Amino acid sequence: MKLIVGLGNPTKEYEGTRHNTGFICLDYIASKYNASFSLDTSLKCVLARVNVDGFKAILMKPMTYMNLSGEAVLAVCNYYKILLEDIIVISDDLDSHPGRVRLRDSGSAGGHNGLKNIALHMHSENFKRIKIGIGRSNVIPVVDYVLQKFPESELALINEAKEQVYLAVNDFIHEIDFYKIASKYSKK
Repeated sequence: MKLIVGLGNPTKEYEGTRHNTGFICLDYIASKYNASFSLDTSLKCVLARVNVDGFKAILMKPMTYMNLSGEAVLAVCNYYKILLEDIIVISDDLDSHPGRVRLRDSGSAGGHNGLKNIALHMHSENFKRIKIGIGRSNVIPVVDYVLQKFPESELALINEAKEQVYLAVNDFIHEIDFYKIASKYSKK
């Protein structure tokens, strides 16, 4: 079973913000599979179970806030006996242009507190990730910038990225080799 994690913050005030790009993509993926999320308070998340051509996966949004995402990821992995190599985490990426999709099989958190907390709780940075560029401002402090909604000028780029992320996740669920997926969907 695969675990697809979208990172974000759970309350209404964060909906549509740059830092919730993982949630935005996961909502799109769930819609493509006609799946709906349900709250699991014991696992600190909302989950949607999908069966895609006989391949099972769980779509998960931690409800712990970004900086504690690892608590929910660990709880779900322990409960469902999901292996580290069967996890893929979708997050925003300050260091890439808006809408750029990059897939990595492991690596550092790059300053992303959600990824950092997952690595801490999983005792490893060796989990797959899909990073969606949100850009960076030279004038707005990072903490304020990531909590802003996407401007109209970037929405088309984010919508295109959502489709690429869905296609990559679909291949991941179908157990296509990750390096093939990464070379196919990572944008330069």
